[in-house]
Amino acid sequence: MPVGEKAGLPRGKPLRDAFGEALLRICEQYPQVVVLDGDLGNSTKAETVRKAFPERFLNLGIAESNLVGVAVGLAFCGFIPFVVSFSSFLLCNAYDQIRLGVAMSRANVKLVGSHGGITLGKDGPTQMGIEDLALVGGLPTCTILIPCDAYSMYKALEQAVTHEGPFFIRSSRYAMPRVYEEGSSWEIGKANILREGKDLTIIACGLMVACALDAWAELQKEGIEARVVDLHTLRPLDRAMIVKAARETGAIVVAEEHLLHGGVGSNVARVVAESYPCPMRFVGLEDTYTDSADADELLEAYHLTSSDIVAKCKEVLEAKNVARKGNTISSSIPRS
Repeated sequence: MPVGEKAGLPRGKPLRDAFGEALLRICEQYPQVVVLDGDLGNSTKAETVRKAFPERFLNLGIAESNLVGVAVGLAFCGFIPFVVSFSSFLLCNAYDQIRLGVAMSRANVKLVGSHGGITLGKDGPTQMGIEDLALVGGLPTCTILIPCDAYSMYKALEQAVTHEGPFFIRSSRYAMPRVYEEGSSWEIGKANILREGKDLTIIACGLMVACALDAWAELQKEGIEARVVDLHTLRPLDRAMIVKAARETGAIVVAEEHLLHGGVGSNVARVVAESYPCPMRFVGLEDTYTDSADADELLEAYHLTSSDIVAKCKEVLEAKNVARKGNTISSSIPRS
């Protein structure tokens, strides 16, 4: 069953197509925007700008370090450069230049990592960005955005272009179901509650938002009320929303299409541990690289489906109940 169907979400377009359309709209509105491509414009869909504004599209070839260096120079000349490539190539090949030229210098460079996660499918693990959020998370001045559908991709680009400083925006090849209606609230650093619930909270980003909504639909049939939160900004992190979820529902499951080590769950867990500890479970990639297969087959094989989220929700609810019983027993023991 396609992702999002259990929750009744409308079918969407590949996120990279939404990115290409959004990038073109941004270029039409902001003449200072230029696009730097690593010879992948047809795959990332940045080529929409090449066709419309060839003078503002620079294909610098398979040379990611140079791509970033040129972008930094353009940024300090008053342009707003969008550097577009696969997450795996951009961050792994040009990390030193990004760290020194973009992050430390706080250059107004917008990095777009396409083909994040494992759902690019048969292209294989060398091109899968499964560690991109951990890598860019190590750059303390960089804002990190993870859109989950076409609308949120446009909002991410729209806000990135008007905010000064380094940005990383994650894109994907996968066809993302439509989560947001036009005009919905979507603001950097402000997570959105998509479904209300009192029993537990599912915090997700990117494709896993639709999976979380599918899980919500499955749990609802069993009388379990799950809150679903789209944590679309990894930095700045919406600590208030995370603490609110811990306090009000007492159990959290985090779902991401990324390695568990250093990903979204790690960041959420730190906030929970510091502010309001509660039982938590995590859905993501264990310490492994994946095989090459169709996207949906990979999601199934590596346990990134709504059924996997449901299983973790039941685990965390059991842990929540055990913790409550323990607290009741502890509070009933007479104190000398």
